[in-house]
Amino acid sequence: MSWGTELWDQFDNLEKHTQWGIDILEKYIKFVKERTEIELNYAKQLRNLSKKYQPKKNSKEEEEYRYTACQAFLSTLNEMNDYAGQHEVISENMTSQITVELARYVQELKQERKSHFHDGRKAQQQIETCWKQLESSKRRFERDCREADRAQQYFEKMDADINVTKADVEKARQQAQIRHQMADDSKADYSSYLQKFNLEQHEYYHTHIPNIFQKIQEMEERRIVRIGESVKTYAELDRQVIPIIGKCLDGIVKAAESVDPKNDSQLVVEAYKSGFEPPGDIEFEDYTQPMKRTVSDNSLSNSRGDGKPELKFGGKSKGKLWPFIKKNKLMSLLTSPHQPPPPPPASASPSAVPNGPQSPKQQKEPLSHRFNEFMTSKPKIHCFRSLKRGGATPEDFSNLPPEQRRKKLQQKVDELNKEIQKEMDQRDAITKMKDVYLKNPQMGDPASLDHKLAEVSQNIEKLRLEAQKFEAWLAEVEGRLPARGEQSRRQSGLYDTQSAPAVNNCAQDRESPDGSYTEEQSQESEVKVLATDFDDEFDDEEPLPAIGTCKALYTFEGQNEGTISVVEGETLYVIEEDKGDGWTRIRRNEDEEGYVPTSYVEVYLDKNAKGAKTYI
Repeated sequence: MSWGTELWDQFDNLEKHTQWGIDILEKYIKFVKERTEIELNYAKQLRNLSKKYQPKKNSKEEEEYRYTACQAFLSTLNEMNDYAGQHEVISENMTSQITVELARYVQELKQERKSHFHDGRKAQQQIETCWKQLESSKRRFERDCREADRAQQYFEKMDADINVTKADVEKARQQAQIRHQMADDSKADYSSYLQKFNLEQHEYYHTHIPNIFQKIQEMEERRIVRIGESVKTYAELDRQVIPIIGKCLDGIVKAAESVDPKNDSQLVVEAYKSGFEPPGDIEFEDYTQPMKRTVSDNSLSNSRGDGKPELKFGGKSKGKLWPFIKKNKLMSLLTSPHQPPPPPPASASPSAVPNGPQSPKQQKEPLSHRFNEFMTSKPKIHCFRSLKRGGATPEDFSNLPPEQRRKKLQQKVDELNKEIQKEMDQRDAITKMKDVYLKNPQMGDPASLDHKLAEVSQNIEKLRLEAQKFEAWLAEVEGRLPARGEQSRRQSGLYDTQSAPAVNNCAQDRESPDGSYTEEQSQESEVKVLATDFDDEFDDEEPLPAIGTCKALYTFEGQNEGTISVVEGETLYVIEEDKGDGWTRIRRNEDEEGYVPTSYVEVYLDKNAKGAKTYI
């Protein structure tokens, strides 16, 4: 089968068909190019997705990825990143091996097709030229024959006419001979052009056109083969990355199989374990004791009849001490007024009322009730130190529970040891360099390294002192924590200051008075114990920051525990706004603070202060 013999007369159709073939090839190139763009965009979106959910460095999210479930998710993100890389490989390979190669081949194909059809058109023009020459010689031969025939007839007519002179007859005869000669010449030319045309036509249809069409056929078949190879390459490039994509998926499956719920549960224990033990039983508070007192104990009974039992720290108390806090803050929290504040005086001047308005005479509740009310309030505060507004985290992490504090201190010690080792390595390197300079002075001045060496040694000493400080705190915490793995047990018995938890940690047990006081001196000594044990730790604690100012509208004499006296027109600092109970907490100076009725003062809150609200 040959296009030269089968399609010898389909030159125009072949021209259209080959152009269609090139269009198909260009369409396939465009398809592959768009596929590569899709792969690149897909890979980019996968990478952005993986990056979006990656944990941020030095953030809380990074700590969460200690859990095996989060680690499996992190492995999935990493594997998806590699998965995206394989799609980038597909795009790159398709671009280099298909798109670029086919684009270059299309240009070559267009040039070859143009050359073949140029030769075909040239052969057509040549045969058309021969045909025109043949037609021209034929028409001339035909014209000369007619002219010769007319000249012959005119000669015969003149020769038969007796009236015509002999000269005219001779002239007609010569004209007829000339015409016959011209007809013979035209005949010879026509015959010559006819032979030439037949020869050219035979060459055109049996040699030139078959050769040209055969080349076009071969060109078209090469194009078809090239498309087939490109399609195969298209599939092979996809198949090449399947094993690597399979490994990525296997990595995700392996990460999913490594999820360990027991391990995650243990990590939760390590993350949130406080180190405290459950509180002990609450003592029974016997309120019949005052009725059993003798007449000699009336003064003590009266003082206790007001319902103001104190914390006991004697040997008869059971359970742990309550959370350690400053004496003044403790009393302020426990004795903050719970009854409605007195209304402002009706008179324009408070001086019209004798002694001014009085603070409410509230019936004081037992101290343990105050503790219970504080612990059951929402939200629960497990550490009184968290009441400090805007305070920075202590250097010794004393604001944390024992177990969490131990972990933070251990982490800090490990970091310091790493920094020390890094500085020591730097010192060793400088020392070696100095030795090299001493042996080879031309390489450098050894004295130039003395300053750097001294600086590194000084840094090492500072880091060691810092590490010793944290190690001391760590030893203190570990010495007071119960042995690891030891089951928690309730503590009951005497309060021992030597075995008590660290004063900078918050206890969670409660101390309930049993009302068995025998003399007033015991109460005073117990309060002194509270102040002695707790003030040392919290003397350096920063006071609550002021959130605004207030101006006293009336004079108020604070007679109850937790209140403070103010004079009309006095300006003080607001440290805690009204919580809805009608009392505002104010401060005169560092040592004087307490509650006053909100209606007795005009409050100006600082909008920029933390926790401040705007009143209209």
